[in-house]
Amino acid sequence: MTSKIGLKHIHAIAPYVGGRPISEVAREYGLDENKIVKLASNENPLGMPKSAQEAMLKAASDLGRYPDSNGFELKNVLSSSLGVPSDWITLGNGSNDILELAARAVAQSGDEVIFSKHAFAVYPLATQAVGAKAVEVAATSSYGHDLLAMLAAVKAAGDKAKLVFVANPNNPTGSYLTAKEIEDFLVSLPSHVVVVLDEAYNEYLTPEQRYDAIAWVKRFPNMILSRSFSKAYGLAGLRIGYGVAQPHLTDLLNRIRQPFNVNSLAQAAAIAAFQDKAFLQKGFELNCAGYQQLTKAFDQLGLRYLPSAGNFVLVKVGDDDQAGARMNLALLKRGIIVRPVGNYGLPQWLRISIGLPDENAAFIDALKAILASE
Repeated sequence: MTSKIGLKHIHAIAPYVGGRPISEVAREYGLDENKIVKLASNENPLGMPKSAQEAMLKAASDLGRYPDSNGFELKNVLSSSLGVPSDWITLGNGSNDILELAARAVAQSGDEVIFSKHAFAVYPLATQAVGAKAVEVAATSSYGHDLLAMLAAVKAAGDKAKLVFVANPNNPTGSYLTAKEIEDFLVSLPSHVVVVLDEAYNEYLTPEQRYDAIAWVKRFPNMILSRSFSKAYGLAGLRIGYGVAQPHLTDLLNRIRQPFNVNSLAQAAAIAAFQDKAFLQKGFELNCAGYQQLTKAFDQLGLRYLPSAGNFVLVKVGDDDQAGARMNLALLKRGIIVRPVGNYGLPQWLRISIGLPDENAAFIDALKAILASE
């Protein structure tokens, strides 16, 4: 019997499925947890910086108290570094929280939310959760955002268009938009449409790719900048991110966020990690080397991959629509966890997070062995 409880648009949502945990794969395939390599969730292979661990342990002595709901100390650190007032900053339970808050703040049933095909899976989920219409715009031939087509979709929607999600770099394709492309898009976007620039992987951009997104926040009152501590800062398990926008938007976000959405340990760790420039640089350099390690192997194996500006690489592992699932299963049986992306409309591809050198090597060896046996 089908339950009649719950809203129709909520029943239509396909729940988000994260990368498989090591413990789950070990149980299912009878493997030793210590020998499993996880390259599925774009986590920092260096883990949490020691500075953040120490700050978190110190904060643990006062866990009988509620966390600072306003995040005063963390906001002050961010404010000083970013050059914006603290009331321009919203803290989130991961940057996912910021994305969902944005949708809840500006869109409802009858409205339209625009995003690119092959973009982050949370965009349609956040849209469906508020009952708005998700408008997925075809990607470019290189699997990136087609900003002109997205502008056309906004224009076609008229007053119904309320929100646009733009990811740079994009997950899972790794595609990158230049500063000029983004600025031209922002200039052309109607002022009644809010745009979220999702920069979860911003810290992995090369010096040549980087731009001043904060200057755009100051210039465009309809922009929300979203960033994460989960990737480059190594705090994925603590769930913390932040948004930057002008006060009229942060006021909306703060009206609907949970009062204590960021716990005390996460706030303390984020303050330390954000100021640990040596750890950030080490992670950046490791990522560059790992990217070369993986792509060199793909070139040798004759596998197509997409240039990536993030900490992962999308690689095509076959020509049929079962290729990704088949290769993923074969890798799982060998203790290698990667990310199939059939749910992103890319069933022939796998997304490989960049790990430590020996983790990358273990994946490459397994991939070569599987391809040789086919």
